[in-house]
Amino acid sequence: MPEENQILNGEDNIPEQPVEQIENGYSEDSIKVLEGLEAVRKRPAMYIGDTSDRGLHHLIHEVVDNSIDEALAGYCKNIKVTLHTDGSCSVEDDGRGIPTGLHTVKQISTLEVVMCTLHAGGKFDNVSYKVSGGLHGVGVSCVNALSSDLKVTVYREGLIHTQSYSRGIPITQVEVQGKTDRTGTVIRFKPDDTIFKTVNFRFDRVTERLRELAFLNPEVTITSIDERESLEEVYHYQGGLVDFVQYIDELVTSVVKPVYLSGEEKNENKTPTQCEICFQYNNGYSENVLSYVNNINTIEGGTHVSGFRSALTRTLNAYAAANSKFNKVQLSGEDFREGLTAIISIKLAEPQFEGQTKTKLGNGDIEGIVRSIVNDKLGQFLDSNPAEAKKILEKATLAAEARIAARKSRELVRRKNALESSMLPGKLADCALRTPEDCELYIVEGDSAGGSAKQGRDRKFQAILPLKGKILNVQKARLTKILENEEIRTIFTAIGAGFDEAFDVEKARYGKIILMADADIDGSHIRTLLLTLFFGYMQDLIFRGKLYIAQPPLYKLKKGKREYYAYNDQERDETIQRIRKEFGKTRTVEADEEIPDVESVDGIIISRFKGLGEMNPEQLWQTTMNPETRTLLKVTIEDAANAARIFQTLMGDKVEPRREFIEKNAQYVKNLDV
Repeated sequence: MPEENQILNGEDNIPEQPVEQIENGYSEDSIKVLEGLEAVRKRPAMYIGDTSDRGLHHLIHEVVDNSIDEALAGYCKNIKVTLHTDGSCSVEDDGRGIPTGLHTVKQISTLEVVMCTLHAGGKFDNVSYKVSGGLHGVGVSCVNALSSDLKVTVYREGLIHTQSYSRGIPITQVEVQGKTDRTGTVIRFKPDDTIFKTVNFRFDRVTERLRELAFLNPEVTITSIDERESLEEVYHYQGGLVDFVQYIDELVTSVVKPVYLSGEEKNENKTPTQCEICFQYNNGYSENVLSYVNNINTIEGGTHVSGFRSALTRTLNAYAAANSKFNKVQLSGEDFREGLTAIISIKLAEPQFEGQTKTKLGNGDIEGIVRSIVNDKLGQFLDSNPAEAKKILEKATLAAEARIAARKSRELVRRKNALESSMLPGKLADCALRTPEDCELYIVEGDSAGGSAKQGRDRKFQAILPLKGKILNVQKARLTKILENEEIRTIFTAIGAGFDEAFDVEKARYGKIILMADADIDGSHIRTLLLTLFFGYMQDLIFRGKLYIAQPPLYKLKKGKREYYAYNDQERDETIQRIRKEFGKTRTVEADEEIPDVESVDGIIISRFKGLGEMNPEQLWQTTMNPETRTLLKVTIEDAANAARIFQTLMGDKVEPRREFIEKNAQYVKNLDV
């Protein structure tokens, strides 16, 4: 037997590691155990999504959701969120207060267990909370781990208890500070600036989620305060979902009054499911359905949405069949969805979400429960409100007539095979690869820029589709007119996944769709028109993270034979400073120094690009299309209700809301026309 195989380690007879295995850096010492909340600080994105502006505000959501869960349990009526001048945020409620007594297992205060232990909470036994949005017990402990300072104050059982922490570690014991006759919890935290890219809370972003929660929980009053700007907003909507629908459709003309349906049914395990639905029709052409499960926005829908849609179609068709005057045309599901705005809110004990993002409900029994409740309650409404029923069916009939007229146009953009190149539009310069996840499509403004992009691209995986002029504003057009637009038909055909209800993101020919337009007013308008199209008819591309906006540079700076690019004014000034240092000139850029479109300063030639067409193929590749050097902005939807409202404001029929938006936001405009 070779000598190295005879070496044993003690009486356990475990062979020693050969020297070369230890020296490669992977040994017993390489296996680290992260204690307490170390894992959260080490990999924060696993718990809050990211460490940018989005992840920062997610901290507030996690704390507020605990207060909302107290409201769902029937113990909380008031929630107050305050942004303080020192950069901290406090969330206060009048619920039961976190238990502070000795934990039976940990043998320390239960308050400390909740604040410092992952997967510790009252959401697991279905007794403390029958319904809850927080299911994993990681929320408030993650906030604690990612805060440089956090203090919790609990009002419970006649006493005031406090404890302070730093980066998830207690720095005080749980202490009694006095007596009280109130109940509730106050959590004040300051985000850790060594974790987050920004620690500046935005009041408008905070209030968007709080308003949404107030609509979904009409029994709760939510107050939002910004001490930095002396701002205060109070949200309390007694009408609940009815108020929510009217808020979303405030900028369009409604066809019928809101229809409110509610009911409760038990599943096979005798667990009740509460269902609330409110919908109305407007004079628009797009569908806007927002769905929630235990106050969580399920932006990808799920079984509760499919149950509602099937029941809506079935019940309205049954009513039409019973009233012969509506039998002129055969009505389909898409006819009943034109101009529909609906809110679906489900509350159940054990929601099963598909994936970690909680964006799609997977409980199979919920579809049947929702379908049953809608069939019953909507049928009663139609029988009791014949005038409203008539308006709904008349609108659906008009939609059906338009659908039939559009059938011929629709066939022009349908493809037998998503990868069948013979059916691709002639202006599309396709890529060589046929695996969608490896391919990307640039939708480019103008033939000139399209020509440069075609020459500068990597033909292996980059496809180019140039657009001629501005596409139709789909927010104000019926599908018939949309499909008559050549540029829109070309986009649908190139992507190859269909559109609207028939859109199937799995059939998309490209893993990335990149919008590339000039950095001027016309370019911004073209991007907005394209975003309106994708939001209305190919929304799943956004949900799946496949839609991007290219970021071409604004400036080219040249010194000698070296070229530099800058994507904004600040980067331009920083680049000027860097070039001066490289060439031994240290003059600083004054704060009020004017730099025109073309200038030679200290031998630095500064040029401002007026459009993509000014760049030659090599420049366009290096600055905007090369995956190694480019910058892309991913298009996301964090608040579907607010996104729909913004599209209605900017792209809808009513002028006054658009004027108000411009007046309110004009102060933030830096380059009106570049």
